[in-house]
Amino acid sequence: MYKLSPSDFAYLYEECKLCYCLKVKHGIYQPSMPMPGVFSAINTRLQGTLVGKNLQSLSKDLPEGIVENQEGWVESKPVPGTNVFIKGKYDLLVRRPDNSYILVDLKISQPDVEKIDKYKTQLAAYQFAVENPARGKSVKLTKLGLLIFYPDTVSFDDGIARLDFPPKWLEVPIDQERFLSFAKEVDELLSGAMPEESKSCKWCKYRHAGDELTHHNSDQKDIPF
Repeated sequence: MYKLSPSDFAYLYEECKLCYCLKVKHGIYQPSMPMPGVFSAINTRLQGTLVGKNLQSLSKDLPEGIVENQEGWVESKPVPGTNVFIKGKYDLLVRRPDNSYILVDLKISQPDVEKIDKYKTQLAAYQFAVENPARGKSVKLTKLGLLIFYPDTVSFDDGIARLDFPPKWLEVPIDQERFLSFAKEVDELLSGAMPEESKSCKWCKYRHAGDELTHHNSDQKDIPF
């Protein structure tokens, strides 16, 4: 069985199938720069403040519902017809007035509508996990969406700088049939031979450059990195 992380679908899976397989099958991760601490601090404070609140208390443009949980770990049963399962941590779970739920992914980013397409597989994977948990009670989701914050204006008040982060809601269409097809595609990729590297993958280029400089051109003294 292969464990799939929903957070990999928007970037790693799309950018380089070889690097994706190396991570999932062999635990070899791409080197990465840590997220700047200020973004983590803003994200944590935003999420923590929302727990227990109705989203519409932030803006009437947001769906109605009480934020019940933040940063919840989920693990799914195997996806039918595959050797993969989902494990990851969603951002917010919101209970609607009819006792169904909304799964929310919080972003600190520009609220471009293109992000709906970019993150729809990630949210669909979380949906599958919360509705088909390996353990515990299933939760029924009737809405998925991105809650996006991006700094707009700044003001200064008695020595304090205040940034305004107006919330923007981008609803993500529910399409579990598409996700099931996608999961089978990933399963076939992982079950087959290692794929070719992406020609645009910066880490594959780095690996080749390093290998060339340190092994094949041993006479070269200066490595341009």
